[in-house]
Amino acid sequence: MHPFRQAVEARDEQALIALLADDVVFNSPVAFKPYPGKPITAAILRAVLRVCEDFRYEREIGGPAEADHALVFRATVGGREVHGCDFLHVNEDGLIDEFTVMVRPLSGAHALAEAMGAQFERITAEALAEADGQ
Repeated sequence: MHPFRQAVEARDEQALIALLADDVVFNSPVAFKPYPGKPITAAILRAVLRVCEDFRYEREIGGPAEADHALVFRATVGGREVHGCDFLHVNEDGLIDEFTVMVRPLSGAHALAEAMGAQFERITAEALAEADGQ
């Protein structure tokens, strides 16, 4: 089992954030532009833990020695079922340097966009606070 999956399933925010490279890039399923950097990525992932109910990984693709991993998940957001995949790329140090999320169906993507949009002010504040603390 990938350490990121273990951290998410344990809802261990500290372990989850420790797995992110400083130069990680987060590619959102609902935003056009990527979000570069550990502070914003960490804040986004904390928000995901807040808005997703019944989050569970169903499958994992990629072996422990591979740089690319796919974690297939299901969750409920705003009463809508979301089915998706977290695509992770790890660098030579084993830290996640690219994180891309894809979701379906469209109604689930809309629910996720709405829920995350409501969190955006908090996400931004957390990212700024974390960046100032580094």
